[in-house]
Amino acid sequence: HDLGKAVSHEVGGSHALVGAEIARRFGEEAGVTHAIEAHHNEVEPRTLTAIIVQAADAVSAARPGARREALESYVRRLERLEEMAQAFEGVDRVFAMQAGREVRVVVDPGSVDDLAASSLARRIARTFEEELQYPGQIEVTVIREFRANDFAR
Repeated sequence: HDLGKAVSHEVGGSHALVGAEIARRFGEEAGVTHAIEAHHNEVEPRTLTAIIVQAADAVSAARPGARREALESYVRRLERLEEMAQAFEGVDRVFAMQAGREVRVVVDPGSVDDLAASSLARRIARTFEEELQYPGQIEVTVIREFRANDFAR
């Protein structure tokens, strides 16, 4: 539905109307082109498909990190998650992923054993619950990697 975003800056006009015109030129059926042009209410939505595309576009736009103006707060949120997890003893590296819905924590296997890794995941998750407000849930995965190497000569 947003294919007009790829060219609207070159041809002028809204991406919804430009996208619908491109879809028409390439033989897309009328119901699809109508849903494209109606997804920002520039054309009154007259079909269930158009209304569904409009609703899906609104839901997608509301997700964290979807809009440029929200990018700064999105990046701050990811950094905050990483900083909070990094503060725990034995943590080597932290990666916030999936728009902040998952945090992977890599620990030093010399200072964090298997049991402590499990406990650490629980403690980090509780810290997020107590100190942050967020939609849905955040999965915390603690990774404790041990490698043993030798050489055959």
